[in-house]
Amino acid sequence: MIRTAVATDVPLILDLIRELADYEKAPQEAVATQEQLTEALFGANPAIFGLIAEDDESGEAVGFALWFRNFSTWRGTHGVYLEDLYVRPSARGGGHGKALLTELARICVRNGYSRMEWSVLDWNEPSIGFYRSLGAVPMDGWSVFRLTDTALTALGAE
Repeated sequence: MIRTAVATDVPLILDLIRELADYEKAPQEAVATQEQLTEALFGANPAIFGLIAEDDESGEAVGFALWFRNFSTWRGTHGVYLEDLYVRPSARGGGHGKALLTELARICVRNGYSRMEWSVLDWNEPSIGFYRSLGAVPMDGWSVFRLTDTALTALGAE
């Protein structure tokens, strides 16, 4: 079962984010707080949106997706950028990841959004194979760039 995240899910979402960071071998980078997530998801101007995957039998939360709207100037429409998708190892293979992506695709179709995009680590072959099986294709020829910390501060100070 997939449901929209609610404010009481924030501690759970934070735990899942930390599990994802461990899986991606970067636990030190997961520094978000409950207060930050609460504001981002449920504040006056939500910046992100969340979905929770629950096991049909136990009702236990086993995964999540966090996403936000982006915009394609070329297509002239909004899209979805999937920031995080994670299913706990014990629940993988049960269809929860596909159900999360299916619900995001429904959101896109319902709202007239023309695309859904996300990033995946090059070494994450199980996820890459899964995404390809759904019809997703890598954006060959494109590289992701990021400014953070000192570099971001320095550029912003110019």
